[in-house]
Order: sequence, then structure tokens, then C-alpha cells
Amino acid sequence: MNNSHDRVMTRLLSLPGAIDDRPFGPEPLVAKVGGKMFALLSAGLPHASVSLKIDPVEGEALRETWPAIIPGYHLNKRHWITVALDGTIPDELVDDLIRDSYDLVINGLSRAARDALVR
Repeated sequence: MNNSHDRVMTRLLSLPGAIDDRPFGPEPLVAKVGGKMFALLSAGLPHASVSLKIDPVEGEALRETWPAIIPGYHLNKRHWITVALDGTIPDELVDDLIRDSYDLVINGLSRAARDALVR
């Protein structure tokens, strides 16, 4: 694992109610909130990557702007992106995308599930 992987893992799990789930074995880390996935983090070679939920229009614009952002790998290509953690995407943008993905999932939860989270 590289520093980008570790930094992103720390950021994912710092969000309120976020848990580290490993349904597929030791890799990848599946970050969930309220029982729903908002990120999938893989160590990968040569670079780690993180897949995130995204608004479809924003996702299209990001894919056109950043070569390191592609449609979600093994996910719904319209609603997910995969970001290569190769150093070409600013940390601030990765952090914003993580928060956007988290917020999209939070907003899709029932009121009771949202209220159960300490935010």
C-alpha cells in the first residue's frame, strides 16, 4: 500500500458512521455508511484506486477533464467513477469526491437511518 491508499483510507473512515467492510476478502476495502457502499478502495498495481458514487453529469465532466478518472470499474458506469491514485488528481479534489459520494449515499438513506448517524 502506498501513502495515497493510506491517506484515502483514513479519509473514508473519518466520515461519521463510516465503516470498513471487506466482503470480498482482505482487498478491496468497501466503505459503507448506513449499510450502503459509498467507496471501494483497492491497493492495485501500479497505483491504488478508489471508486466513488457520483452525480452522472458531474461524473461525465470529470472523466472528460481528468485522464485518471474513468467510469466505475465493475460498477454502474453512469453512477460511479474510479479514480487512479497516481498523483495526478489533487488531494483536495479526491477529498471532495469522497465527501460527495458519502453525501449522495446519506441522502438516499431513510430518515431514521440518517437520524441514527452522529454527524
